[in-house]
Amino acid sequence: MTARIAVDAMGGDNAPQEIVAGALMAAGGLGVELTIVGRADAIRAEMEGTTEIPGLRIVEAADVIEMDESPTEAARSKPDSSINVGLRLVKNGDADAFVTAGNTGAAMTAALLTLGRIKGIGRPALGTVFPTGENRLTMMLDVGANADCRPIHLVQFAYMGAAYMQRVYNVEKPRVGLLSIGEEDSKGNQLTIDVNEALRGSRLNFIGNVEGKDLTKGVCDVAVMDGFTGNVVLKTAEGMAELMFGELRKAVELTPWNRAAGLILMSELRKVKRRLDYTEYGGAQLLGVDGVTVIGHGRSNARAVFSAIRAARDAVNNGVLETIRDVAREIPARKGIQGANESDEE
Repeated sequence: MTARIAVDAMGGDNAPQEIVAGALMAAGGLGVELTIVGRADAIRAEMEGTTEIPGLRIVEAADVIEMDESPTEAARSKPDSSINVGLRLVKNGDADAFVTAGNTGAAMTAALLTLGRIKGIGRPALGTVFPTGENRLTMMLDVGANADCRPIHLVQFAYMGAAYMQRVYNVEKPRVGLLSIGEEDSKGNQLTIDVNEALRGSRLNFIGNVEGKDLTKGVCDVAVMDGFTGNVVLKTAEGMAELMFGELRKAVELTPWNRAAGLILMSELRKVKRRLDYTEYGGAQLLGVDGVTVIGHGRSNARAVFSAIRAARDAVNNGVLETIRDVAREIPARKGIQGANESDEE
């Protein structure tokens, strides 16, 4: 069955131009049915001169949630925003997944309000994959949905991340690591100590604590952390990659000899850059809400939008949502996890 993807044309720093361009790339190359959601006149203006694409339609959404708006207030007060309209398409069964590069907080709030949580999941998590050693990928979660977490939440993140890597990337028995300040089980704050103990007793392939310096070495397939830590790690990694390639570019242009060497190495350098480029990996999956939702980088260009649509398609085609629903029923009861609070929402 062809995956049906709703795309928010109005979200992100480069909307609608780059969003529509990425959607057109996906319509022509990914075998999906696309619904582009937003101000129809603006969308059609970006599509002017293109040939009609089968399976592509436009759905009007009069309002836009700006990147600097209060997420909760905007999600609630703008029911006709492109984010809310796109999520309703998923809720009503008119789309299988939703993709946006818009206001992350508003997208998460709207997804919770519209789609709800999967039964058994206390809080959804933003999970993103990034390249590591030996041409592997690691899913890191949470990278920004929850600044403050209880142990039960991180345990749930671990189960969801492992299910995702198994279904989408065919990783048998994904290795789960817990980000901490040392490899020993006793290292870390009380949160990581409690989560370590809970994961030791789980059915997951838990390899123990991992340090930040080891994340890029491919030591685990799933790296679990609270959203505050994950967001800092992710943005630091993006900044370091930009710094590295910026400095390398300066070095190549420094002397004629360097430029000559750069020309010789150009094809390999491009491969490395492509492997480390966030636009290749499709944004972050909002795991735990009852509908496939992908939230791209606010700076997303057409290539990043294409990758986000591809990630949404793969999640749909691999049955990620159904798998996480099943996994949620297997997660140990919160009463068995140190530091859990019975008053937490189920």
